[in-house]
Amino acid sequence: MSDDLICVGSIGGSFGVRGDVRIKSFCAEPSAIADYSPLTLEDGRSVALTLLGPVKNGYSVRLSGVSSKEQADALSGEKLFARRAQLPALPDDEYYHTDLEGLEVVDTGGVTLGHVKNVQNHGAGDLLEVHGANLKTAVLLPFTIAAVPTVDLKARRIITDPPEGLFD
Repeated sequence: MSDDLICVGSIGGSFGVRGDVRIKSFCAEPSAIADYSPLTLEDGRSVALTLLGPVKNGYSVRLSGVSSKEQADALSGEKLFARRAQLPALPDDEYYHTDLEGLEVVDTGGVTLGHVKNVQNHGAGDLLEVHGANLKTAVLLPFTIAAVPTVDLKARRIITDPPEGLFD
């Protein structure tokens, strides 16, 4: 996907028999996903999104060009993208997940630990999934000011002071 596109949600499958779909919003204010319509699907198609109402773990929406349950089912698992220009500017200490993916992770001594594969959140805060040649398994680094004091997007690097034993 283009650096110009930011993932703002995903389609969970059909909702009802008229082609509506259930989506999960990744926006800080979940209903704001409708503000970024039209959205782009992974294959590059553009779809207008009409928010119908909240459902368990997401929203029921109507997508332009989708009018049957079969069409809605075919979109299950698809990600929804907005153009970066549509999204609000962030304060200096906040980042879009996509901007963190691929960044080099180095410790405070300058030793490369790996690269951020993705950002996860299981409810207790963001975790950076770090993969590296010297790591047996992926490491989940807490994305807190204590563990990650510096994010330098221009240098494409994160400096970390990880909790004791995390990278051993």
